[in-house]
Amino acid sequence: MHPFRAAVESGDFGAIPALLADDVVFTSPVAFRPYPGKAITTAILNGVSRVFEDFRYVREFESADGRDHALMFKARVGEREIDGCDFLHMNDDGLIDDLLVMVRPLSAAQALAEAMGAQFEQIASEAAAAGA
Repeated sequence: MHPFRAAVESGDFGAIPALLADDVVFTSPVAFRPYPGKAITTAILNGVSRVFEDFRYVREFESADGRDHALMFKARVGEREIDGCDFLHMNDDGLIDDLLVMVRPLSAAQALAEAMGAQFEQIASEAAAAGA
């Protein structure tokens, strides 16, 4: 089990920053542009933890070299069931330098976008406080 998965499943979001490279890039399923940096990535993940309900990983795949991981999940956003996947890439130091999230169906992605939009001010504040 990847340490990122273990941290998320146990609700230990305080452990996640230590798993991220300083130059990590987060690509959201609902935003046009990626978000570079550990502070904003951490803040977004904290926001997601407040939005998702009944979150659980259902599958995990790892590349032969151990640098790429796909973590499939299920959750709810309000009334919408969501299926998604966290794609992680590890740098030479074993830290996550790329985190791409994809979700389906469209109605759940729209619900996620709306719920995360409501989190925007708090996310921005958390990222600024962490030095984004």
